[in-house]
Amino acid sequence: MRVNRVQVRKIIEVNDCMQTGYRYACIAPAGKGFFEGFCPYYTPSQMLKMGVFEGKYLNDCRGEFPTEWFKEAKISDVADPALNYFGVKSRQPLSVWQQKGWIYGPDPRGWFQWYCRYFLGRRLPELDAVQIKRWRGFARHAGQIRANCEPGDIFCRRRQRQALLQWSHDPLI
Repeated sequence: MRVNRVQVRKIIEVNDCMQTGYRYACIAPAGKGFFEGFCPYYTPSQMLKMGVFEGKYLNDCRGEFPTEWFKEAKISDVADPALNYFGVKSRQPLSVWQQKGWIYGPDPRGWFQWYCRYFLGRRLPELDAVQIKRWRGFARHAGQIRANCEPGDIFCRRRQRQALLQWSHDPLI
């Protein structure tokens, strides 16, 4: 079977509390073949290990993603800001994202779910372009940290730093 002249490596079927019967093809090798200029600082596994989204993310859909992503992940059944790398609450509820129209395409959990699927090799060019543009735009927070914090003071603007981590930018700038 061929898709856009690229050999399909794997088909993933999703069945979790937010999505059932969704299938996608991984046509790029995991962690490779990223769009030019899209160079996330962390892998999804590294992000989960460092502590993102208060531990309350991907809890019911681990079967979709590689087991090794969760071996050292900071996961919880209830949101716990202490699990975040910077120990602060830094996310809005999914309902706010939905209300503001920040959820795109077949990824009901938002940008990080898109990134996880993209990392695995799913390619949806139009959606990928939108999400990569959002990722680039989020880098503005690094500029605010540089402008308002002393170099090396990782406790300055911890919420913004946590948010940068959750968008796979370097929060330790």
